[in-house]
Amino acid sequence: MAGSVNKVILIGNLGSDPEVRYLESGSAVAKFNIATTETYTNKNGERVDNTEWHRIELWEGLAKVAEKYLKKGNQVYIEGRIRTDTWTDKEGQQRTGVTIRANSMTLLGGPSGGGQGGDYSQSGQQGGYQQSGNAPRGNNAPRPSDPIPPSMAAGNNDDDDLPF
Repeated sequence: MAGSVNKVILIGNLGSDPEVRYLESGSAVAKFNIATTETYTNKNGERVDNTEWHRIELWEGLAKVAEKYLKKGNQVYIEGRIRTDTWTDKEGQQRTGVTIRANSMTLLGGPSGGGQGGDYSQSGQQGGYQQSGNAPRGNNAPRPSDPIPPSMAAGNNDDDDLPF
């Protein structure tokens, strides 16, 4: 098998409003952190929450959408790729950080479900983005026009296709 895959999918909540800046070239860049939380019960029966923070970077049209619609606490679905950056800090120390460069974003609504949803992805055009669907959605529910996969069709209990 030739090639490789670098793909990240995250659903999390913004820890702060996006920081948007415009480069001299006019390109927009938005940066923000999202938190994802894994919850489990430990061997003592106690509930444990493990929160991870992810640095997200959006460019061009997606950055402009983030600037307009995203606020602290909003839930967002992000698809992108992992990028590792290396730099030298003020003290001369070599630093490394991981950033998720998003190429697709779905607004899932605010913490109380009151936000406007919508699917956005980076297009091939510079500065462009496209919104999928006819209207913003507040969740990941399929659209009525989306086909139902055979594995999810009613009455399909064929366990022989399971890989385990």
